[in-house]
Amino acid sequence: MAATKRMGFAVVGLGRIAEWAILPAFRHSKKAKLVAVVSGDEKKAKRLAAKFGASDYFTYDDYVLCLNHPQVQAVFVATNNGSHADFTVQAAAAGKHVLCEKPMAPSVEECQQMIEACRANDARLMIAYRKYFEPASVALKKLVTTGRLGRLKIIHSAFTIFLPPGGKSPAWHFDRRLAGGGSLVDVGVYCVNTVRWLTGKEPVEATAYAWTLDPARFSEVEENIAFQLKFPGGLVLQASSSFGAAQASFLHVHGEKGWAALDPAYAYDEERRLFGKLGGQWFEKKFKVLDEFALELDAFADCIRRHRDPEPDGHEGLRDVAVMQAIYRSARENRPVPINLAPVRVTQPPSTSPRT
Repeated sequence: MAATKRMGFAVVGLGRIAEWAILPAFRHSKKAKLVAVVSGDEKKAKRLAAKFGASDYFTYDDYVLCLNHPQVQAVFVATNNGSHADFTVQAAAAGKHVLCEKPMAPSVEECQQMIEACRANDARLMIAYRKYFEPASVALKKLVTTGRLGRLKIIHSAFTIFLPPGGKSPAWHFDRRLAGGGSLVDVGVYCVNTVRWLTGKEPVEATAYAWTLDPARFSEVEENIAFQLKFPGGLVLQASSSFGAAQASFLHVHGEKGWAALDPAYAYDEERRLFGKLGGQWFEKKFKVLDEFALELDAFADCIRRHRDPEPDGHEGLRDVAVMQAIYRSARENRPVPINLAPVRVTQPPSTSPRT
């Protein structure tokens, strides 16, 4: 596809993930082009537009002007979680396709609003789970789907990052209204979504325990959480996430014929190792760092061009939110909670949330 025919994108929200990963990805994308950026900070928007080659920049108050831009065909929503629905519904109403950062939204109801708005306006909606395109994760999924591990019995996974004290971390991470939760929705969601994607199974029950060692900072959201998900057929996921431990992630899959592990599993800037034992024989393969965000952009642009529903779509994002809500309920009530993935009836549009 010629550079002049690349899909025009606006990136909405210019936090760390946008500045350090999303915006640079357009330089490596073959099918997507950065046209505009949108931020609550006009000076930052102007600076990053110049740095990454966007022709235009806007503030949140001028979002409608961005959506009327003739070269903007899609938006990448990378704001705080609490405003994903608002920005997505507005974009869909303007006929723009939406690539939305995970988690999709704080509630199942908001997820359904996003899905219905995009459906009503013939706009594609994709949730930014880059693991679907990253080669090491794809290789692990192939081991699972081809049956080389045999019937799966146990999966272990974790994703931890350290948010330092002293005001160095974005404030919205500690605000339940803006974030929707703590480490679970920010990094633990990778454990939830990746296992659903790997196995093709939906969990039926959640058990969880949340705790904090810094109650002054983590008064509204959890610092740490450990959870168990039960799947049909006897498969069990044991997982955990944290805002208070050094960055690390892993995924261990155990079946009757063998086991496989991906470590690191979820970070985007580290070499990955896929290793384990198949039929008693050790294997190990390394995967070099590559731009996963560019792969994600290209996949979405291709879906738009070909008029195909993307994977992962809004329904995948909604199911992850439903699972996480069951996890939180279990932690609050100290009991196992069944997981309901039934569709939700929408009666009201999303409310506007403060943005970052």
